[in-house]
This record gives sequence, structure tokens and C-alpha cells, in this order.
Amino acid sequence: MKIGVPKEIKNNENRVGMTPAGVFELTKNKHTVYVQKGAGFGSGFSDLDYINAGAIILETITDVYTSSDMIVKVKEPIEEEYPLIQSHHVMFTYFHFASSEPLTKAMLKSEAVCIAYETVEDKDGTLPLLTPMSEVAGRMAIQQGAKYLEKPIKGRGVLLGGVPGVPPGRVLVLGAGIVGIQAAKMAAGLGAHVTIMDISMKKLRYVNDVMPSHVVTEFSSEYNIRKRIKDHDLIVGGVLLKGAKAPKLITRDMLKDMRPGTVLVDVAVDQGGCMETTKATTHEDPTFIIDDVVHYCVANMPGAVPYTSTLALTNVTLPYVINLANQGWEKACKKDKTLAKGLNIVKGKIVYEEIAEAFNWSVDAM
Repeated sequence: MKIGVPKEIKNNENRVGMTPAGVFELTKNKHTVYVQKGAGFGSGFSDLDYINAGAIILETITDVYTSSDMIVKVKEPIEEEYPLIQSHHVMFTYFHFASSEPLTKAMLKSEAVCIAYETVEDKDGTLPLLTPMSEVAGRMAIQQGAKYLEKPIKGRGVLLGGVPGVPPGRVLVLGAGIVGIQAAKMAAGLGAHVTIMDISMKKLRYVNDVMPSHVVTEFSSEYNIRKRIKDHDLIVGGVLLKGAKAPKLITRDMLKDMRPGTVLVDVAVDQGGCMETTKATTHEDPTFIIDDVVHYCVANMPGAVPYTSTLALTNVTLPYVINLANQGWEKACKKDKTLAKGLNIVKGKIVYEEIAEAFNWSVDAM
């Protein structure tokens, strides 16, 4: 199979879909890998690294798409890429279709096969290709939140860990999944007081067992959220509904109950956000302020640490890429039910129910 790795062109996206090590494994399996010139620079990989691994370097993104059967990316295609995607392509990347109707319509029109990292699902319900980026984003949520709590950036002027004689900052984490647990771990490590909320008592019991005593759990309800937002400095939204839009747990009217300079970090922004006032931002212009509340809603948070993120992502995507290349998408998905869950759009048809529900469309059964 001919596999293409284009340079990411989303704002400040420095990750790349495959490392030189991944290219080496594919060429060892007799596949041809085309990498766009400079695609790996942001992650610390030179064109020579890819050439030494067996890749063929192509000058332009058009060259990569034209020459390839399967495209391996990190982020969803943006508008400039839509015309490049054709019916013979297998697209393997993060898509987050439920948050973008134009993207969904464009991929339907292309009649390509779209396999979304974020809906590849194991038997136990875990999402193996989303997990490493959720781990990165959860940890970064605290790192960024701590920075934007500083007064020069319009935050409350709170040091999360406090100092002797001064209480630590207070962090509210919504969701006890991968993002939430990693965020709570980082905040606790800084010495902050952490409250983590979820509707799953099983998850809360797990958090209670593994976290230190200054991480407390509470059942998530609108009443409890409204109570806690009044005295917490940093609020992290880490709620995920697989393939669907995130629920709005922080509503517009709640902002008036927060103290000026409170920081909101919405890690669920890729899925539409779990805060009503969320709008996607970029690393170039990451924050905005509404009612004196600082919002950090960068849609590709792991893109700020591309070396770590690219290695972590390729670790989990490569086995699936090899299977797709060796067997073709149809046979690979028939043999691997985990991979089959990643099928979102196939030859002009939506095959993942939550996407259709997000736009009130009907689903074409496979």
C-alpha cells in the first residue's frame, strides 16, 4: 500500500502522523511511505530521518495526497485539504465529526473511508488511540491553568500550590476519565486542593483509592457544580461522550457566580466543549474573557508539546496502520472489531450513529 504522511496545516499544530520508527516498520512490510517535506520538523524529526527510515520525501501536500492510498494524520482535515481527499483514500486521523458539520459534509462528499482515532474502541469500552492524547491534555490543563491564573494574564493571582501560611489554590475537575484523572494527579502534585466530579460511582471509588487525601470526590450534578464553582480557582472540563457532542455542564449564567479571574480550561473543546461559553482557540491566541472569567479552549492542546505527543500517538496507532496496510481496510476491520468501531464515514455514508444524532440526520446501516 502507498501511505501518505502530510504536514499538518492547522494553526500551530506541530505534531506529525508518523515517526521515522513507524515509517521503518511499514517499509519493512514492503509498503511505500510518502512524507511531505518538513512534516516532522515541528516534532523534532528531519527529512533525513525519514529518508533513512525508508520514506520518500515529496514537496507538496498535493503530491502526498495524489500519490497515496491511505493518509495518516493527527488532526482533522481543514478546508484547504477537502478537495485533495478522493474516493480511493482511506483517512486515518482524529476527526471529531460531531463538532463540525462542514467537515462531515465534506468527507461524505469525498466518498473516502474515514476511520477516526477517537472512536476506535476496545471490548472494555476504552479508547486506545484517544488515551495518550487525553493523558497529555489532562496534564497540560493544569500546566496551562496554573499559568493563566497569574495576574498579568487576568487570572486571580493564585499560586496553585500555595506557600507556608497561605492555603493552596482550589481545582475543580469535571469528569473522572483519562483527562480528569491526569489533571487531578498533576494538580495534586503541585499541592492544590482538588475536587473531582463524575456521575460514575465506580470511577469515583477508583479515584478515592489511588489519589492522596487532598483530592476529594463528589457526585456530579448541576446543584453540586453550581455550589463548587463559587470557591474554586481553576475549573477543568474533561467530559467525553464517545463520538458525540459533549454535554454543557458549565452554563453561561454560571459565570456570574465565579470569582473574577477564575480560569476555565475546556479539554472537551474538540467535541464541542462541555462549557456553554466555549469556542475553539489556538496556541497563537489561546484565551478569551467573559464576565471576568478566563477561558482557555485550545483545540489541539497536545500540539504544544509535539515531540512527546507524536511519540505517544505513534506508539498506539502504528499497529493499526500496519494492519490496514497489510490487509486493506475492509479485511482489517472485519477481523478487528476494535478497529471497526473507528469507521465513521464509508463511501459517502455515515456509519457511526452518534455523528448522525449530532446533526439530526438518519444513519445508513452498513
